Amino acid sequence: MTAIRDARPGDRAAILAVTLAAYGQYTAALPPPLWLLYRQNIHATLADVGPAAQIVAADEGAILGAVLLLPAGAVMEKPGGASTLEWPEVRLLAVAPEARGKGVARRLMNECIQRARAAGAPALTLHTTDMMAAAMRLYERMGFAHAPELDFSLAPGITVKGYKISLTLPSPLQGEG
Repeated sequence: MTAIRDARPGDRAAILAVTLAAYGQYTAALPPPLWLLYRQNIHATLADVGPAAQIVAADEGAILGAVLLLPAGAVMEKPGGASTLEWPEVRLLAVAPEARGKGVARRLMNECIQRARAAGAPALTLHTTDMMAAAMRLYERMGFAHAPELDFSLAPGITVKGYKISLTLPSPLQGEG
């Protein structure tokens, strides 16, 4: 049975391995210099998660997926400078390729939604790109909507899209999975 729990210090290497394996599918979609920067960002972010909650999906000790939940007020680096988050933000949702299609991502997202709601946040945000089509479909099915005011450009031709869900009204689909 897959358990959703806070990451433990001993999970660090497994979280990095799962995240790199999950995001590795995008190497062909990004020019090599951008993929290298993205990979370096993943390493740096996971080396110091700061104020974020690091949540994992584990089955018999094996890490199947992981996600970061940054609190409102956290500072997020992006091209052109840093910004302070108005709402909690989901970062680096990752599911091991062999665990995909088993509801792991949905369960991790539901945990983020529940924690943000419990903290009294009126909304939860995340950022994604068009190359992450499967993730975008999941977010939209869960009630997230594109919030263009949160978009930013990563590089010419690559827009990082902001998504947001209101936490003041429950979504009928959040409980699935």
